[in-house]
Amino acid sequence: MDEVLLPPSSIQTQVPARLDRLPWSRWHWLVVIGLGTVWILDGLEITIVSAVAGRITEPGSGLVLSASQIGFAAAVYVAGAVTGALVFGYLSDRYGRKNLFLITLAVYLAATTLTAFAFDAWWFYLFRFLTGAGIGGEYAAINSAIDELIPARVRGRVDLMINGSYWVGTGFGAALSVVLLDTTIFPADVGWRFAFGLGAILGLGILLVRRNVPESPRWLFIHGRKQEAEELVTTIEKRIEAESGRWLPKPQTTITICPRKTIGFVAIARTLFTLYPKRSLLCFSLFTGQAFLYNAIFFTYVLVLTTFYGVPSGDAPLYLIPFAIANFLGPVLLGPLFDTVGRRVMISGSYILSGVLLTITGYLFTEGALTPLTQTAAWMVVFFFASSGASAAYLTASEIFPIEMRALAIAFFYAIGTGVGGIAGPLVFGNLIESAEAANVLIGYLIGAILMIAAGLIEAWIGVDAERKSLEDIARPLTEVQE
Repeated sequence: MDEVLLPPSSIQTQVPARLDRLPWSRWHWLVVIGLGTVWILDGLEITIVSAVAGRITEPGSGLVLSASQIGFAAAVYVAGAVTGALVFGYLSDRYGRKNLFLITLAVYLAATTLTAFAFDAWWFYLFRFLTGAGIGGEYAAINSAIDELIPARVRGRVDLMINGSYWVGTGFGAALSVVLLDTTIFPADVGWRFAFGLGAILGLGILLVRRNVPESPRWLFIHGRKQEAEELVTTIEKRIEAESGRWLPKPQTTITICPRKTIGFVAIARTLFTLYPKRSLLCFSLFTGQAFLYNAIFFTYVLVLTTFYGVPSGDAPLYLIPFAIANFLGPVLLGPLFDTVGRRVMISGSYILSGVLLTITGYLFTEGALTPLTQTAAWMVVFFFASSGASAAYLTASEIFPIEMRALAIAFFYAIGTGVGGIAGPLVFGNLIESAEAANVLIGYLIGAILMIAAGLIEAWIGVDAERKSLEDIARPLTEVQE
């Protein structure tokens, strides 16, 4: 057999195979807690704005924003998230996952603290933009790190569970808002400020835990730091062997790469639109559908309750708690099926079903057949499925592109999809709700439903069967040497 000559700068490693064959352990829980808790922060942030929306439109709140201005603030937050995702996503691929997920959390902490001290609409918008930038940067760095550290056989359910933890923050924020918006406890211009301050305190605690999460070994060897990657995986293996009392099986797969410090934007664009055009269309569709649905409906959730059902602004956050529970249970209960039944069936099914259910809910809303309780119950059913689909959008983008551009791919499709659906959604819904006409709000519901159903059909057509496969088998590294 002829000897294969490899480039002198090439690296051979079994790091991906070694990580994928690890049994679940306490170390993996450290990763989940240290990285996944950022979604709790995001849920807390968005819920706080939604919950306090009614309060800061009232005289004496210290801001007195209109419903359309609330929608604008939500759009500004999303614009910040888009900007942060692109900037920090690029930096994450270049300088490492850990460096960036520490920096992005620090940006969030500073910005959300400053939001609590906003006394003018434009300062409020600025701090919301910066808060969004920190959270958007987290999306790219964290999803990349999680998928590169979690074994392939459970990557789907873990990723969905982590993204679904957003709704833990939502429920937490809603419960706190009820207390903080109680004017018998806090003045009208103080309680909502404390709500943002609590987000900073929670973020500081997460920062302390996150310091113990290592750099991605996959990122290390791709960037030529083979020894660091091998030593890190060896340390993890010894820890797991000591915990389980069993030797780990030998890895079966070796990969050879020729490290490059950076991948140019031309190479990235060629990969997205020439090598993987169908995958790019798929991610754009998934992100656009879920971004419009969630940002449109959730940012204005409380406004619907206060405008159309007469729910007092101080009580409206209570309705967010059961809504959050349904959104969290969706990814947790359906997540295992994404690794067994498969990505294509589960993603397309969750998108299409949630779109159909939203259409039915919108019709009942327009006909005046719902009460605050039944409206909330209907949304719980819709978003039980929609939440799994939305979480799967991030899972998809983090799986189906090469490691050298993984964080930027997540950021790019999050930015494009969210720019189309996430910014437009709150602006459209804010104005539709301000009209106080149910028929106008139905238009927004139908747009969201159509986008979700269309994304589901595209997933059924060109979805990638990534379940239980190594990341390197789903998308070969751009720097891989073919032997």
